[in-house]
Amino acid sequence: MFEVFKKELLEITRDRKTLFFVIALPMIIFPILFGLMSFLLGKAQLDAEQKVNTYAIISEANSQEFVEKIFYHKSFKKAELVLATEAEAIEAVKSEKVDVVIILQDNLSESFEAGKQAKWKVIYNDSSSVNFLYKNIQEITDELSEGLKNAKLESLGITGEAKLALLKPLELEKIDTADLRENLGEKLGAFIPYLLIPLCLMGATYPAVDLGAGEKERGTLETLLITPIPRTSLVLGKFLTVLTTAILCALITIFSMGFWGYVLGAGSNEIVTEIVGSIGVLELLLMFILLIPVSAIFASIAIALSIYAKTFKEGQNYMAPLSFLVFVPLVAAMMPNMELTFLTASIPITNIALAMKELLKGTLDYTLFGMILASTVAVAGALLAFCVHWFQKESVLFR
Repeated sequence: MFEVFKKELLEITRDRKTLFFVIALPMIIFPILFGLMSFLLGKAQLDAEQKVNTYAIISEANSQEFVEKIFYHKSFKKAELVLATEAEAIEAVKSEKVDVVIILQDNLSESFEAGKQAKWKVIYNDSSSVNFLYKNIQEITDELSEGLKNAKLESLGITGEAKLALLKPLELEKIDTADLRENLGEKLGAFIPYLLIPLCLMGATYPAVDLGAGEKERGTLETLLITPIPRTSLVLGKFLTVLTTAILCALITIFSMGFWGYVLGAGSNEIVTEIVGSIGVLELLLMFILLIPVSAIFASIAIALSIYAKTFKEGQNYMAPLSFLVFVPLVAAMMPNMELTFLTASIPITNIALAMKELLKGTLDYTLFGMILASTVAVAGALLAFCVHWFQKESVLFR
């Protein structure tokens, strides 16, 4: 078995494509990813802050003060557009003739004096994830409201703390027990396994196709089968080779993530610093332990599919659906409010992704961790047994 393992490993190290996918890609993907994320987040924030939105107002006479404030605001520019109804305003925003339309339905001062709440409408497209438009308008209206309230209270002789107590009788103080690490882990924790697990799959599938279907196509499998080495040893040698490349890919990926996280975390980007600063050595080690049985699962399935394929191309075709089957449980783990429970801990791949998320949050239940590790090892062992059985069948080897 170990002779087969050494022979297959030696052949793989001579393949430049395999070396690129197993070693080079995991090393360069994180600096590219972190750098791209930092650049895009910073650019999106800057563009949103500097964007000047066009606006139109319906019923301007109801608040000349608001009309003046928004006219001189640096983030707004008045559109040369005349609108009269709400339907026209919605159509104008949808057709992108104007960014926002404000309908001043009620006169602010008259409503306030009459003891009524004025109603205005802001019509805009809120599909953008980074948008300061509504926030800027709300700041202007809050300023107007504060001015009216202060003037009224001062005219009644109410000032200082009495005014504050009247305006806001109750101050609710929010004390969040979740620290920065837990908050970031909840928001970004699902993203890390979404990157790590597919890389492990890639580290297993590419060499597996060559060791099974590739040998068939080159005609070297028959030569290997007539050697005095038992078939179980042959398939275990191939399995160990694929498992080694998958684990090596996972190890390099973890190391790369930690190294580049440390390097970029020492930089000036606050968002990247917060993200990578929340990941410790213990978390990286436990993530690696979780990835070992996952890699064994991938190695067993990839070897079984590769042995079944007649040609290298057919083997590659079988690996594509395998990738899809891995991504589905990963996407499930990324769904909002998806938590690690006894139920989700029983779903393969999803449980690994959720356990990594809990590790990053610092809230992992180690009972569930042990349960996930044991069940994943059991699944990997069962698939390896099937792979060995599959390799004994003449109908599979010589299709």
